[in-house]
Amino acid sequence: MKKVFVNGYGSIGSRITQFIAGDPDIELIGIGKYSPDDKVHDAISRGFGVYVPKNKIEQFKNFKISGTIEDTLEKCDLVIDASPGGNGYANKKNLYEPKNIQAIFQGGEKITGENAVADLIFNSRANYVEAFDKKYVMQGSCNVTGMGRILQPLKEKYGKKIKRFDATLLRRWADLEDYKTEVKDSIEWTRKPHHNDDVKNYMGKDTPLFIRAFKVPTRQMHVHSMDIRFNEAAPSSSEILELFKNEYGVATLYTAKGTKDIRDFAETTKFSFKDTNMIHIHADMLEVQDDIVKITYSDDQTGIVVPENHLLMQAMLFKRNKNDAFKHTEELFHMEEKKRILEEHFAQK
Repeated sequence: MKKVFVNGYGSIGSRITQFIAGDPDIELIGIGKYSPDDKVHDAISRGFGVYVPKNKIEQFKNFKISGTIEDTLEKCDLVIDASPGGNGYANKKNLYEPKNIQAIFQGGEKITGENAVADLIFNSRANYVEAFDKKYVMQGSCNVTGMGRILQPLKEKYGKKIKRFDATLLRRWADLEDYKTEVKDSIEWTRKPHHNDDVKNYMGKDTPLFIRAFKVPTRQMHVHSMDIRFNEAAPSSSEILELFKNEYGVATLYTAKGTKDIRDFAETTKFSFKDTNMIHIHADMLEVQDDIVKITYSDDQTGIVVPENHLLMQAMLFKRNKNDAFKHTEELFHMEEKKRILEEHFAQK
């Protein structure tokens, strides 16, 4: 049994913790907290040990703290760093490297330059086995993760027949639980979005991918609009949908009115955190025009990276066979059942 510590208990950390706590192959040591807020109560009420920095222990005097982050790391085989974006590099240098501990970082960190946390971005669909011998790996952001579930099957099926991918990312402004961030009445664009280089890290630098990214005033998922240009007449819509029929973590929906429609339905089914953990291809928006396939899909923001973290953890800690790893993740996340329920509810009328 391997010992894992989750350093951070925000939108991603709280989700990861509650799932891996049910993994019989893992002993969850506890979670790291840096701010004395309601999330501390939540973690303790769920039976998780809460550990804090030594220099902040006085700030948590009103909570039943289990110890310090620095001391508990001595017991760990791997850390899942779920701290706010940009803090991962400092944690790597100050905590993980000195103690020679493996670590997984989240999107929002860097993989190039002097503040790089790793040289590999993980995507279970594209580069699962490449994580086997790595000490530090970055799990891609939700947008970057979701694109792998779309691009890799297309690449495998059509290869050099594809001339280029042009994608427009409509990103949510803030997560569902993030009420500290104001959702502005504005659409904002990102100059030179990191997603392009991040996706090429696991897809290959020669991938003909071009991305524009916009933030829109919502908390309800991301939406990607992608044009796939072929060197010849494009495949039919039915052929594209057939390609994704059995893809893990990809659901095909026909009648969803929007992202909130999907989330509201997920809440009625009691999915954990209202997450579907997957990509939703909107079949009613799929078009083929001459040499171009136009595909639109929504991306379950924080939810989509949680099963990916579990898959990455299995690769790094156990070097588990890919098929066995997916089966084990399915035992915890039940994504095949979620996919069936979603596709039945939003089926073609």
